[in-house]
Amino acid sequence: MNPKVSNFELNPTAKSYISKMCNPFIFWWYMLVKLPSAVFWKLRVKTLILEKCEITIPYFWRSQNPFRSIYFAALAGAGELSTGLLAQLALAGKGDFSMLVVDFKAEFKKKANQKITFSCDQGIELNELINRLQVGESGQLQMISKGLNEDGELVAQFFITWSFKRKS
Repeated sequence: MNPKVSNFELNPTAKSYISKMCNPFIFWWYMLVKLPSAVFWKLRVKTLILEKCEITIPYFWRSQNPFRSIYFAALAGAGELSTGLLAQLALAGKGDFSMLVVDFKAEFKKKANQKITFSCDQGIELNELINRLQVGESGQLQMISKGLNEDGELVAQFFITWSFKRKS
């Protein structure tokens, strides 16, 4: 399945970032260098647009724990990536920033024993925060990533607080 792409209100750097992250080959190499566990767990970008990001994680031997469900750390990695790609997209072409996870909370609702799709739809809110920051200022945003199974049931949700600081 090809990732959904939207170029609504994006600068050229952001458009290029979407193109790269939605290209399975480039995404695979980027993750191999920057986040090898994403390659090991076969995380995939399903959607990356200004408004939201969706990441899938399959249920198979590399993501599985001894209890026949997806390992909690693999779920957390997929959830965090759905917020992190959105954050990097929001920062693309807007100057020099630092970003850091400063808080992480998790809720596990149901056994993850099939493909899970993590979705974060706070892209507009995130862009508004980034655009408000002046040089030297920092801001935080708690982003929520919801993981749904193939039946549409909530399996897990993560509350990830990102801190952003504009450097230049």
